[in-house]
Amino acid sequence: MTQPSRLHIFQAYGVELEYMIVDRKTLDIRPIADELLKHELGHIGTNFENDVVTWSNERVLHVIELKATKPESNFNTLESAFADNVKRINSILEQWDAMLLPTAAHPWMDPMKETKFWPHGSNDVYKVYDRIFSCSGHGWSNLQSTHLNLPFYDDEEFVKLHAAIRLVLPILPALCASSPIIEGKVTGALDSRMEYYKNKLAKIPSITGRVVPEGVFSKRQYSNSIYDRIKNDIASYDPENILNPIWLNSRGAIPRFDRGSIEIRIMDIQEAPPADIAIQTLVIETIKALVSEQFCNLEQQMRAKTEILAGILDDTSQTGQQTEILSSEYPEAFGLEAPCIAKDLWKHIFSKLLESKNATLEKWEPELSVILNDGTLSDRILRSMNRDASLENIKETYQHLADCLAQNKMFIV
Repeated sequence: MTQPSRLHIFQAYGVELEYMIVDRKTLDIRPIADELLKHELGHIGTNFENDVVTWSNERVLHVIELKATKPESNFNTLESAFADNVKRINSILEQWDAMLLPTAAHPWMDPMKETKFWPHGSNDVYKVYDRIFSCSGHGWSNLQSTHLNLPFYDDEEFVKLHAAIRLVLPILPALCASSPIIEGKVTGALDSRMEYYKNKLAKIPSITGRVVPEGVFSKRQYSNSIYDRIKNDIASYDPENILNPIWLNSRGAIPRFDRGSIEIRIMDIQEAPPADIAIQTLVIETIKALVSEQFCNLEQQMRAKTEILAGILDDTSQTGQQTEILSSEYPEAFGLEAPCIAKDLWKHIFSKLLESKNATLEKWEPELSVILNDGTLSDRILRSMNRDASLENIKETYQHLADCLAQNKMFIV
């Protein structure tokens, strides 16, 4: 059946997974994404459509993106397709003695020395970005994430979806954090990628805001309060008007009113597709429950203060599941009393969703149980190293993670 050009809320979803290409023996980055795509296309190109999954280039040459070719409603099929494509890519990369590596940040890459950008085609937009923001640090060239696109049909659906997503964003690192090590050192933040993401555009604060979007709930209001502000703030840096404020917007959830979707961009990628798809499913089912007012009504969701939500996100980026949430308003929106820790809040949400015999979520209960009982991938990475952050031990752990991706299994410590 042909899908309509504009989907209704929860009709289907877009999913994107980003992986590093590394040397099989040393795990150092290998900037050969263009060669990988050329192998399949027969020429230099940016996209290779392989049925359900499309391979795409990223700005840096050591990262390849796998994305759903079109919005999908069947995540079981999508997870299998992602796994098959990982295996195919790894088999191709063998000729360069390379392979894919998961997690949201390479643990010892020096981006100032090692970054190589995509050199093919027009790079005018990237050149302007680089001139303004100096795009070679970790926040630009050493971060891999999972993106989730959720559709909305009109302003009525947008207000419900945007309000619900704003409530979920602050506790995503407590599910997804996978970047505890940067440049060979344990950073102290479980979601180090988020710390760089928040600050990489600090020169023009309106582009990122507080990462959690402001409480605006219509296309006109969004344009007036966010896009117009970005346009005004970038003008003196971009006199040729090359950068579109819609592209520039780097909040943690970005609406695209032209195609009717909101993209969640702050989830660290996991060790293998089953973990990513399990998390995506829990996030979607939580948003569905909020939209249906299972936890609290729409008016209460719309009143959620950006400063409170952003503060919780700042905290969970640091301490993940052990973050103590002191704000009474936030956990109460999900039917739990404050204070609580983020781990208990997610367990509460998961339990409530399962009570309703949610078959979609039950399918991913084994993977989610690992995350909610054994910790985020960052927690498990650190536990596996047993406080020994020597380069040798880091390499051993990340080799295990590469094996998990190749074998499509969870990283269990």
